[in-house]
Amino acid sequence: MLTGHRTWIFENNPVIISTGTVGGPFEANGKIPHAFNILHDDMWLEQASFEKAQQMMMEEASQYAIKNSPIDKEQVSFFISGDLINQITPSTFAAKTIGSPYFGLFSACATSMESLALAAFIINGNGADYILSGTSSHNAAAEKQFRYPTEYGGQKPPTAQWTVTGAGCALVAKEGNGPRVTSATIGKIVDMGMTDPFNMGGAMAPAAVDTIMTHLKERNIDISYYDLVITGDLAHIGREVALDLLHKNDINLPEEKFVDCGLEIYREDQPVLAGGSGPACSAVVTYGHFLDLMKKEELDKILVVATGALHSPLSVNQKDPIPCIAHAVSIEAGSEMK
Repeated sequence: MLTGHRTWIFENNPVIISTGTVGGPFEANGKIPHAFNILHDDMWLEQASFEKAQQMMMEEASQYAIKNSPIDKEQVSFFISGDLINQITPSTFAAKTIGSPYFGLFSACATSMESLALAAFIINGNGADYILSGTSSHNAAAEKQFRYPTEYGGQKPPTAQWTVTGAGCALVAKEGNGPRVTSATIGKIVDMGMTDPFNMGGAMAPAAVDTIMTHLKERNIDISYYDLVITGDLAHIGREVALDLLHKNDINLPEEKFVDCGLEIYREDQPVLAGGSGPACSAVVTYGHFLDLMKKEELDKILVVATGALHSPLSVNQKDPIPCIAHAVSIEAGSEMK
């Protein structure tokens, strides 16, 4: 299964048999409202806190993925999830409701593909029959923890991004109908010494490029193998930096084939500054939008590279640089792997 140093080839081709995606009112007014199974018209979801609202979205996404599949809840072997909030409590409390054995992860906004890679790894090795893999985020909860509470009204620079309110979940199985998870390249920490938490796209771009280049080298394929290379939430600034770095390293990726979930989810006239972000960003856009295009046979092979800035309020206050990571997962529409 291991090829090179960081890439897994899933010879048994674990399959994504169903997905569940949930969003908030801002996402409902975005570019791809069709990508959501559930859209809420209120940020609170009738809960006592934003964190509890985030927990509920994770529960809803997981429940919808099961409901939209041929299996019962009791057949789920594991639930793999994580998020941005202190000690990943929204995921952990959702796991209590879901009731499946639980792996809790923290990879910031890269959690979506880290959880999918691990789910595919376990299923490919016959360690489970069905695994729920997902993540969530909430704009107001993230603002309160990492920046300033929304009510404070603090102004942000144009490099800042808008955390997606939502949750995305994939149900991965040994067999069934749906796109196949064919490989994964696990990211390593890339730290370029950047300390500005309002420029996460610029900080994460080198990590994305490192993982993409490693993936191509270890799989011995050209970038043209994929219909699209999809980053998690580099947004406008990070995408431009990453594209420039790829070209400087002789990776001739056409601009139209390099897309970013943080730019796909919102309209240009929404006040999101550089674009969207948050663990839910890559999860809902991938599971709700791009997998739908695969089902419509408009896409055949995609490489999803979820990026994460692994800082904390404590590390920012202590003026530490931002360590970043990117995990890549290839998803194919049932065709033979190279």
